[in-house]
Amino acid sequence: MTTELDPRTAGGKRLKGKVCIVTGAGQGIGRSTARRLGAEGGTVVVADRVDEGATQTIAELTEHGVATLKVLADLSTMAGAQALIDQTVAAFGRVDVLVNNVGGTIFIKPYHLYTEDEVRMELERSLHPTLWCCLAVLPVMMKQQSGSIVNVGSQSTRGLYRLPYATSKGGILALTKVLAMEYGRHGIRINAMAPGGTEITDRVVPRQFIKPGMSVEEPADEAAYRREMGEDIRNQQALKRRGLPEEQAAAIAFLASDDASFITGQVINCSGGQS
Repeated sequence: MTTELDPRTAGGKRLKGKVCIVTGAGQGIGRSTARRLGAEGGTVVVADRVDEGATQTIAELTEHGVATLKVLADLSTMAGAQALIDQTVAAFGRVDVLVNNVGGTIFIKPYHLYTEDEVRMELERSLHPTLWCCLAVLPVMMKQQSGSIVNVGSQSTRGLYRLPYATSKGGILALTKVLAMEYGRHGIRINAMAPGGTEITDRVVPRQFIKPGMSVEEPADEAAYRREMGEDIRNQQALKRRGLPEEQAAAIAFLASDDASFITGQVINCSGGQS
């Protein structure tokens, strides 16, 4: 994986002077998005719940001269989301871009094998952070009469063995469209990028990590479900390969920028043609 911050396209400094929050920026799509927005001239707020990953991202951005702020917060709570927005406004006076990237399935198995607590954990990880961060940032953007929110969805809404996660991502696609209709009159655009299978090589915390001091064990039979799920994804794809975080970040950067100034309420499927 490259650590270069130069944009791959002709967009140049499309986000120059913009204050950009990226949640879950400590690894994967979030880290690549932080790099890309920084390369495009943005001031980048790196939000994560784990200090190790956030610090690594901050170090990369700082090395390339990007203005940054690190915020550690549990975005599954409204208090954590509000703290993120408050700290950003205190530091920079505004929020121009919010990328809601936090999420990721914890379990891979048929729905009847989930417990009530496991379903709740999946929703808290993959739906609540986007709900709370949108709720916290909208008053700031309404006051500015401007802003761009990019929510990270998923192709899991048509797939196997991740129903609570897929439900979370389906909810994110719905809230994207509804918020776009409600807040366009305030100059706020809300779009989504829906990735397919993505190759993550810089993972700092495992999928089964819940929060510091708490994780769950992978069931013995999950490997078989995971293989079947992966085969199902590949069979749906036109390009027959996994995506790269840098490719997802490029789509996010476009939606965040003024190049997409007349685009709102839309979903870009950045999935290699996954149906």
